[in-house]
Amino acid sequence: MQRAAKCALRLDLSRAFCLSRSGTVVVMQKSLPPPRDEEEKAMLDSMLRVDHAGEYGANRIYAGQMAVLSRTRTGPLIQYMWDQEKMHLEKFNEILGEHRVRPTLLLPLWNIAGFALGMILTRIACLLAFEGTMSCTVAVEESISEHYNSQIQTLMEAEPERYTELLQVIKEFCDDEKKNRDTGLEHDAESVPGYLLLKTVIQVDCKAAIYILQRI
Repeated sequence: MQRAAKCALRLDLSRAFCLSRSGTVVVMQKSLPPPRDEEEKAMLDSMLRVDHAGEYGANRIYAGQMAVLSRTRTGPLIQYMWDQEKMHLEKFNEILGEHRVRPTLLLPLWNIAGFALGMILTRIACLLAFEGTMSCTVAVEESISEHYNSQIQTLMEAEPERYTELLQVIKEFCDDEKKNRDTGLEHDAESVPGYLLLKTVIQVDCKAAIYILQRI
């Protein structure tokens, strides 16, 4: 009995603690409280489903961009941004599994469409030089950060103390997206001919995708 109790204790501790990348022991906390009713569950499921799909799509877009830019001077910068998106996706994969939220049914489409979009936009942007690539980055990252800001506002107007962990995750990711947008602006994204048109087209597509993902 004593041995079984020790094994159970080790298992509980392994679930409660993990090693960070720096080797420091950190406490693992759930990102969401259990939903109180079906309405709250539907709201959170929809929110998480969109965020997961958005980060998945962003990963595929960056994969498409790297297929074109991996051996160019732009490659390391795009790879840095892609690595951030990989960490974002990993976190949302964890949250969806933890709370048994199904991903969007459109994920297989997102896989192909995201990669193709990243590759096609990058080839077009390359015709406009380095700044063209950055203009695409600004449009996408600005759309994602605006979406995260909207979610932050929704949670803050509801019960911020109830959603502390989720708010922390979304705020952190929102800041990352804003930094990537600012990086694009610092690299003269706005100097590209037709910048406003290109940005508008991309952002309309992003908003349409969010609308669809909230429902499927």
